[in-house]
Amino acid sequence: MRQNEITEVLDRPLSRELLARDLTRLAYVAKDGTPRTIPIAFAWNGSEAVMCTAKNAPKLHALKANPMVALTIDTEAHPPKILLIRGRAELDYVDGIPQEYLQPTSSYEMSAEQRVEWEAGVRSLYHDGMVRIVVTPTWAKLIDFESTLPSAVEELLQQQAERQAS
Repeated sequence: MRQNEITEVLDRPLSRELLARDLTRLAYVAKDGTPRTIPIAFAWNGSEAVMCTAKNAPKLHALKANPMVALTIDTEAHPPKILLIRGRAELDYVDGIPQEYLQPTSSYEMSAEQRVEWEAGVRSLYHDGMVRIVVTPTWAKLIDFESTLPSAVEELLQQQAERQAS
């Protein structure tokens, strides 16, 4: 997929709405060769999805061995709105806590007092730093079940139309 095609998908209003969410599903291949999908908080910085994790997380060994990943960001309501992204994970080991991890999210509401307590706990737990998992999209597809569908459904609809035409 060319960069301008990826940009066109990611710049759609629905894509921007999904990219503003704070939870994605990260799919990768584990060290034992089996697939894994995990929910993980993320931040979109305009060109990359950034996730943060502990320096001892098992997924880091897997991502070093095979950095190719997929992300799914979706809604729960029917019909679902789904943004699919594929890319390559780059690992950025940082001292301290990445700003992306500390930024407020829309799904976890905290009072100012709770926020201070949470941040102190985070700084204590990850005292030796964290790892930023940075994914730059190399492919993207938006499915809204109104103007865009999964490719298999599009193919079936085309076959159906051809049968009805003959």
